[in-house]
Amino acid sequence: MTNYIKTDGGRADAGFKGITGDCGTRAMAIALGLDYKACYQELAQAHKERTGKKTAREGIYKETMSEVLKRHGWVWHSAPKFDGRKARASDMPNGKVIVRMSKHYAAVIDGTVYDIWDCTHKMVYGYWAAA
Repeated sequence: MTNYIKTDGGRADAGFKGITGDCGTRAMAIALGLDYKACYQELAQAHKERTGKKTAREGIYKETMSEVLKRHGWVWHSAPKFDGRKARASDMPNGKVIVRMSKHYAAVIDGTVYDIWDCTHKMVYGYWAAA
């Protein structure tokens, strides 16, 4: 069973209000130990360069997330394969990773999901980890 800890990754402390689709920013801030606002600005700028729209609150493409995380020394890995079941957050390696799920990113640290909601039931497509 995967553990879960509720956290906004520093969103409220950075002065942001309300609910939005900022899972990439939260995951990056938590896993990399960076300031939420700095992560938001970096992802928003990368998103603008890819789409023309400067925002990190309506979702980030996997390619954009990979590009930004690569700058920080993180690399993409496919999820482990299992017979008869899909990979989950509990299957991730120890340490800090950012998992990609269906329409969602989350930070996983030593098997514990850190996010604003419990997404431990979702299938993991792959993850980024420090190189």
